[in-house]
Amino acid sequence: MKLYEIVEYLNRIAPPEAAEAWDNSGLMVGDMEQDIGKIYVALDASDKTIHDAVSYGADLIITHHPLIFSDIKNIRQDDYLGRRIRELIKYDISCFSMHTNFDAYGMREQAAEILGFKDPKILDVTGENAGIGFIADTEEPTTLSELAAFVKKTFDISSVRFYGADDAKAKRIAVVPGSGKSYIDLAVEKKADTLITGDIDHHNGIDAVQKGLNIIDAGHYGIEHIFVDYMVELLEKDLKDKGIEVAGEGLSEPFKTI
Repeated sequence: MKLYEIVEYLNRIAPPEAAEAWDNSGLMVGDMEQDIGKIYVALDASDKTIHDAVSYGADLIITHHPLIFSDIKNIRQDDYLGRRIRELIKYDISCFSMHTNFDAYGMREQAAEILGFKDPKILDVTGENAGIGFIADTEEPTTLSELAAFVKKTFDISSVRFYGADDAKAKRIAVVPGSGKSYIDLAVEKKADTLITGDIDHHNGIDAVQKGLNIIDAGHYGIEHIFVDYMVELLEKDLKDKGIEVAGEGLSEPFKTI
């Protein structure tokens, strides 16, 4: 398949118009006329990701987080971003990112399914059937500490932090994969008692509790890593008859906790 055909397919999954204005989703590096036979899926276009994609023989890397976020004034080997761009060009590998547009569709839906919530509603509606995060009620009564343990186990992560009392009621749950501190007030407005998200700092956490909202911080990686398995499964199902081979990075947390 040509790259432009795959891009058209990806844009149907997560329409680019759903991306936030500050975002840079889409084709980072590549040629729309390139023939694609192997796709490598990763969370980030890191040095390791590109090395593994080269070893796999990939023609295309699909990531969640964009390789390029802001303007580039030069492309140099002694700069981490320049080095990655040079490597992609050297090995004729295109790179396509599905970021906040994917958050507005697949990420939200997949997170709700994995957590087992019934009838989730979009937390922040950004378009028709599109939006960031969701809110839902648990079917069985649970406490904050029990829910935190469930999140840790369900997403297979080494640790989570939570703000609030161990035995606090966790019934109406808001979930924002990735960085969600800017959604604290919206979760409060929508009567959530708990927000599951990532990148919560000290003051945001304690202030949220004062507002009546407990927090479970699973980290930025904690929930968003589901992008890889989701996309690998989808691509294998939809593109296998087109002769496309797909692999996903072996996921591991990009940090150590001691």
